[in-house]
Amino acid sequence: MTQSKEKAGNLEVRPPIVVVMGHVDHGKTTLLDYIRKTSIAEREAGGITQSIGAYEVLHNDKKITFIDTPGHEAFSKMRARGATVADIAVLVIAADDGVKDQTKEAIKILKESETPFVVAITKVDKNNADIEKAKSQLMTEGIILEGYGGDVSWQAVNSKSGQGINELLDLILLHAEVEGYTYDPETPATGYVIEAERDNRRGATATLIIKNGTLREGDEIKTPSIKGKVKILENFLGEKVKELKPCAPALIIGLPDLAKAGEKFVTGDLEIAEEKDAAGKIMSEMTPDMLPVVLKADVAGSLEALTQIIEALEIENKKVKIIHASVGEVTDGDVKAVISLKAPIIVFRTKVNKAAESLARAQGVRIFSSEIIYELIKLLEEYFEKEYGKHVVAELEVLKTFGTKEKCQVVGGKVVKGVLKANIPVEIKRGEEVIGTGKILNLQEEKKDVREVCEGNECGMLCEATTEVKPGDHLVMY
Repeated sequence: MTQSKEKAGNLEVRPPIVVVMGHVDHGKTTLLDYIRKTSIAEREAGGITQSIGAYEVLHNDKKITFIDTPGHEAFSKMRARGATVADIAVLVIAADDGVKDQTKEAIKILKESETPFVVAITKVDKNNADIEKAKSQLMTEGIILEGYGGDVSWQAVNSKSGQGINELLDLILLHAEVEGYTYDPETPATGYVIEAERDNRRGATATLIIKNGTLREGDEIKTPSIKGKVKILENFLGEKVKELKPCAPALIIGLPDLAKAGEKFVTGDLEIAEEKDAAGKIMSEMTPDMLPVVLKADVAGSLEALTQIIEALEIENKKVKIIHASVGEVTDGDVKAVISLKAPIIVFRTKVNKAAESLARAQGVRIFSSEIIYELIKLLEEYFEKEYGKHVVAELEVLKTFGTKEKCQVVGGKVVKGVLKANIPVEIKRGEEVIGTGKILNLQEEKKDVREVCEGNECGMLCEATTEVKPGDHLVMY
């Protein structure tokens, strides 16, 4: 009997939602590609392929919904969200590489979210594959497999030949049958937003996973941050449909703006808790030791990745503070919002419209754009180091020393840059190395006390220093 016909009272059995997790290059993509190719190909009329981060497969006449999660370490928040939405996870570990950083991260997420999982040991066809070593390393992380005294199911797979993949899907369906996932087709739809994106032609779109109820074209839909109407409903193949049931991935059009990935959605008259807008709070928390930035990205997942990296930055002993982050092209509204702070706008894989470019140029707001995250980080670091880093105000070359006076050195030299002033801290440099710090207590020019000496002039001074100053050293004032 197929899932669509099995019932328990008013409830129907729904497909399991599965997330695949593990270390980068351990074969997640190859595994998913094989499952997609063999389980979806005949349903993709006209060569249409799914383009959203979730899809359905059919195995033994039963559906399984897979959520695709990025492998890059910066996307750990997105992977954590996948584990929260999912019923079951597949923990991938390569037989030729064993437990790695993201394997440990995935295990931590699965334990904290209490998500049931099965283990897929991949790349068993490699010459240096060592399945027993992989199992042993998992035991070290507290994952005890079936056959080794534990209850965690596992399957060795070869994603090129397909060896073991049917058995892996059997394990998933067996687990789903034991758990008995159900839904009520008559209730308003609820579920999660797993992605949000702005389409230049169609406007704001959202990818949803339905966990209960039936989602229909025309439904009113709410999340904690936005509400709107489902004007267009598409399945994961990009086909327009009138309704979708759990656990179908759905792409909707009709929201006035972008929903936030990870939010729960509801339809109908159900109420949902409001989230506080953090923008005002962030602005009120700005302090002199914070560097403000604005982030714009193509999709919510990218925005999370960028946010995670940038929030960890510390430049010139200051923390980078994100005052606003959103998906979509940069508009003049984004620029207007940061004019007073002169905060740079970081743009990842999205466009800057002409009005925004013109206004930014006129107001001196810097916009950094790239499709490579670490290139953006480098540009941001260089910008802040230039804006907030040390600027040499004055520099003196020591020509001669004349002993000490009241525990201070008497020094003669020439100002080679800027205007040297008394009672200002200085760095003592010998060549390119900073060897100490000091303070000029007194300045004399032509044997007269002065407050400052201009570039090109010679002077004498009384210098209090942490180390002995010698001819050829430079005293640098910032």
